[in-house]
Amino acid sequence: MTHVLCRARLISWFGACVLGLGASIAASSGTVAQNSPSAEARLKELNITLPPVPTPVANYVDAVRVGNLLFLAGNTPAADWKYKGKVGKDLTVQEGYDTARQVGLIMLAKVRVALGSLDRVKRVVKVFGMVNSAEGFGDQPKVVNGFSDLMVEVFGEAAGKHARSAVGMAGLPFNNAVEVEMIVEVAE
Repeated sequence: MTHVLCRARLISWFGACVLGLGASIAASSGTVAQNSPSAEARLKELNITLPPVPTPVANYVDAVRVGNLLFLAGNTPAADWKYKGKVGKDLTVQEGYDTARQVGLIMLAKVRVALGSLDRVKRVVKVFGMVNSAEGFGDQPKVVNGFSDLMVEVFGEAAGKHARSAVGMAGLPFNNAVEVEMIVEVAE
């Protein structure tokens, strides 16, 4: 009988320890999440000002929300962006990277308009990056990193890192160097 009583106490003590450990982990996870700056706060920290949202140039809308997913139309840099042409011929990889980052800023502005705040983005899910490429050019991933790096800077590693395609195109509208589509998950 004493053996059964000791075993019951041991199980009870072990259960309390596991429960306490679980509560401690949950509390520390909440603290980490609360101490992580929001996307809007990160923009301020990084001294990033989003550009105005340009009007669509054809018969489409900038974003469509289906359930908790926001699908963004393909975006190019602003009409007055300094770099135009084919990466690998008219532009360097760095100029393509800078262009992809500029496209990212425009897309962040469009997400903010669609959702009211970048803090409503739960995760960047998928990015499709198209690079106006010279024949034989194969560094499209390095170019589209300009976009992807910005998403990680703004949303953090866990929410900003995404599935991605980076492909070369024979041409893009208005001779732009980069066009990007994106899907984000919206927090409820």
